[in-house]
Amino acid sequence: MSTPRRRSTDTYHHGNLRTALLEHAVELARVGGPDAVKLRDVQRLAGVSNSAAYRHYSDRHALLGAVTEVAQTRLADQMTATISRVPDDGPRESRALARLRATGQAYVEFALAEPGLFRTAFAFDPLAGAQSEVPTTGERHPFQILVRCIDDVVAAGILSPDRRDGLDEAAWAAVHGLATLLLDGPLGDLEPARRQLIIDRLLDTIEVGLA
Repeated sequence: MSTPRRRSTDTYHHGNLRTALLEHAVELARVGGPDAVKLRDVQRLAGVSNSAAYRHYSDRHALLGAVTEVAQTRLADQMTATISRVPDDGPRESRALARLRATGQAYVEFALAEPGLFRTAFAFDPLAGAQSEVPTTGERHPFQILVRCIDDVVAAGILSPDRRDGLDEAAWAAVHGLATLLLDGPLGDLEPARRQLIIDRLLDTIEVGLA
């Protein structure tokens, strides 16, 4: 397994050290997940003293919280990019369902392509310091992207508002669960074609359940 390489630099311009520390921490997470993010390792990779690092991140929780936000943002970026590729023509109902499906597909694809960051994205709540309730704010949070897609499904008349309560969380749980099984569970050794078939079946089930 490869490990992040130490940046060959002796000094940092004012304001750059915080960014450099975070970049090293993100790379550690990419390789080894949340457990690999340690302040002493990030400080060593950046080539700075403990005191210099602590001026920017007071402890591991502060650093891991920042890495969590980066991981969530990268997942959200992939979801948004995939949604943007859905053609903006045809019936409104078809477009809404296609965007919702794209959201789920992108979520699983990110988990498989960036396992370390995916594990890190939901391992730590930077506000609470531990696992917390479902996020209700933050436009760039992956869950909120899903919420907006389901908003579109409701607005398109596919799903009645009285059937909405709990659906956001249920859809998230279903896709996240499959991603976890494919990444860390008994579905991890499937051939790509079989894996995609199962992803399609799950997204089909969600779509049929909306009708």
